[in-house]
Formats: sequence, structure tokens, C-alpha cells
Amino acid sequence: MGRAEVSLPGGCAIGSRPVDIHLKGLEAMGAKIEIEHGNVLATCDKLVGADIYLNFPSVGATENLMMAGCLAEGTTRIYNVAREPEIEDLANFLIKMGAKITGAGTDVITIEGVSSLKQPVHYSVMPDRIEAGTFMIAAAMTRGNVTLQKAPVAAMDALIAKMREANVLITVIDHETLNVQGRYPILATQVRTLPHPGFPTDMQAQFAAMMAIADGVSTITETVFENRFMYVDELQRMGSNIRAEGKTATIVGQPRLSGAPVQGTDLRAAAALVLAGLVAEGETSVSNLFYLDRGYEAFEQRLAALGARICRVSVKAEKQEPVLAANA
Repeated sequence: MGRAEVSLPGGCAIGSRPVDIHLKGLEAMGAKIEIEHGNVLATCDKLVGADIYLNFPSVGATENLMMAGCLAEGTTRIYNVAREPEIEDLANFLIKMGAKITGAGTDVITIEGVSSLKQPVHYSVMPDRIEAGTFMIAAAMTRGNVTLQKAPVAAMDALIAKMREANVLITVIDHETLNVQGRYPILATQVRTLPHPGFPTDMQAQFAAMMAIADGVSTITETVFENRFMYVDELQRMGSNIRAEGKTATIVGQPRLSGAPVQGTDLRAAAALVLAGLVAEGETSVSNLFYLDRGYEAFEQRLAALGARICRVSVKAEKQEPVLAANA
């Protein structure tokens, strides 16, 4: 339509998530960008293909600029792009609609603009690898025996490797099925988050919950977002011996955790606290579930189906905020 206006984005406060990478890319393609009173106003006569270099391999910026290039006039090349599996998945979907995209999954994506994309198409979006990983860690922490079906096994190599290093038995059955068996003891492991194909930052908090009951001293170094250790105080309330300094959290594994009322500080932190509650002695209540619900569908119901003693309850308070109550 030649004009778009949207408020500046929000989301989990896990660190600096500047939108300038997105906007600079659109400006390189001919858009005029203005920011007024917290809103982004973008106008253009037409988008034109351009060579764009991303200062950071942002998943969202890669996706947005790849989509923009599909209908831009000419050729767009995006350098230093994100290589997450979801990028390839989106590219495959766009290609099915008639887009001309090459290089998805590599450092450089090239898009030849087309006049239009065909509709409708039928496409199955890849399963959520972070959700799958969260259930894998839940099984490991509770010494469970869980088979995940329709899991994106190939997209979870880094997590699988680290969990095996921690003495978790993982059996890959086929490209979309794996079995997880928790064993005693869970072993302390060193983790460093990185853009894909490295260890995913979105699994960092859940892995820390597992290391809280591991045998030995673990370190987790966060290199993607600078404010991703807000859950540390909450895990300490549950008796974990964890401290964060700068980009690194050091965790001295404890034989047991204690149930406590805790608050989710972001999406993955909320999930990590639920996992900790599954193995803590006594009852754990997790509030701020609006974070959790952004990334997990019927989380407590699916855990309960696996045998967890967990339910969602309404608490009489000013905000009527529901909480999850979990018992070891």
C-alpha cells in the first residue's frame, strides 16, 4: 500500500533487541523510515533489490528482509544472515508460493524479486525445537522415559550433544522421533550459547534448571542476550546454588531443591521454573504466566499427561493472575 505505521516492538526484557537492523535493511531497499512518538512510519513508492549486510545475524531481521526482497524489483543479497532452521522453513514456504530464494541456511541469502506470490498454498510449519527441548529436559530432570514424536531432530544437534554430555540417555529413532531417559546422576556441563548451529539461547534457562540438580559445578555463558539471567534470583529461592556475574552463571549442583513461590521473568525463565518445580520438594507456584503462554500450548496439561502433579489455579489478587502449582 506504500505506507505502514506500527508501534515500536516490545517482548521479553532479555536484553537489547534493537529494531534498527530491520529498518536499515528496508531503507537500503528504498523505504523512507521515520520514528515519531514511539511509532515507526515507513513509506515508499516501490522496494528495490539491494546488497544488505547485517551487523548481527538477527533471526527476525533476516526473515523480514527476505520477505521484503521477494516482491522487490531486482536482486537482493543479504549477508551475515541468521542460519536458524526456521529461516530455511520460511524460505521453503515462500518458494512454494513462487518466490526465488537461494542460500537459506547459509551466511548469504539471495532473492530474485518476482511480481507476485501465488495464493493459497498448503504448508506444514516445522515443529518447535525449543518446546521439544523443554520436554526433553523435563524428562531428564525427573528421570523419566519420554518419546517425542514429530520433533525436529536434525535442528537440535547442539542440545542433544550437551544433554548426552550430562549423562542423559537420548536415542534417535528417526528424523522426527527420539526417546529421552533420565539417569542418575546428571553430570555438570559447560555451556556457551551461540547463534545457530550453536547451543540456543532459548534453551539456556531450562538447561540451568537441570544443572541446578547436577553432580558438580556447571558454567553457562550467555553470548546472545545480555540480560538473560533474571531467573537466577528465582532459582535461588528454590535452594539452588547459582550465581551470575557478567555473561556467565556458575551453578553448584544440589541434591534437591525446595518448593517456593516464584515469578517468571521471561518466557524461557518461566518454563525453567516449572521444570525446577517438578523436582523440588513440596509445592512450587509460578506466576507471571503470560510469559509462559506466549511459547507453550497447554504446557501444564501436557506435563500432567506425562505424570506431573501440576495444575493451573486462579489466585485472588488485584490482577487475578493465574499461577502454576507443581509438586515433586
